Amino acid sequence: MCFFCVSPLSYSMQLFFQEKIESPLTHLDEEESRHLVKVLRKKQGDQIRLTNGKGMVFDCVILEANPKKTNLKVLNSSEIPEDKFHIHLAIAPTKSPDRMEWMVEKITEIGFHELTLLETMNSERGFLKTDRLNKKIISACKQSLKYRIPVLNQTKKLTALFKNKEFEGFQKFIAYVDQDHESHLFDVAVPEGKYLILIGPEGDFDPKEIKEAIESGFLPVSLGKSRLRTETAGLASVQMFQVLNR
Repeated sequence: MCFFCVSPLSYSMQLFFQEKIESPLTHLDEEESRHLVKVLRKKQGDQIRLTNGKGMVFDCVILEANPKKTNLKVLNSSEIPEDKFHIHLAIAPTKSPDRMEWMVEKITEIGFHELTLLETMNSERGFLKTDRLNKKIISACKQSLKYRIPVLNQTKKLTALFKNKEFEGFQKFIAYVDQDHESHLFDVAVPEGKYLILIGPEGDFDPKEIKEAIESGFLPVSLGKSRLRTETAGLASVQMFQVLNR
């Protein structure tokens, strides 16, 4: 995953998302077309930037600005390389969906790659609508000019991650409330790595879960001296990984 560093001129270019893009002629679906015409007041001849969310960037000119379907001509295209690191945040949903949506929006702006919602022994909420979170992610990607959309996984039981071979080669961490943590995340994570970090619910992980995680190769880490809320801990960990790989 790469979060493209654009030139100052590029910030004046509006970014739109279209999963399937053809060249040299393509179009925007109704939702994006309505925003382009009704909200931004774009018209024929204006230029916009388009992404498929998989790293491809298309600079386009509007041939027909229609709120139902806007027709475009592709002027040029390029592919943005992926990051040399991978941030996978596994976190228990908060009781309030708004708090989780806020976190997802902010970590998308900062930059992450994959999110898994966790079901734990002390979970406050066992289900969260991922379609709404996906919309938040896409909107934040467009706002912050990111061309690769992070992966949002369905809710999984915490124990399912402990022996999952998918995470072989990952640096694996578990953050929980404990005054005796010897390691701070920023000090033990290695740059340009693949990271998986577990963040528990407001009631924290159960001691049995912590014990099993450590036995499965997860390193206990601190995120600082303060006791953080779930969504703040998720945000803080993503920011630390980003700074580590700056």
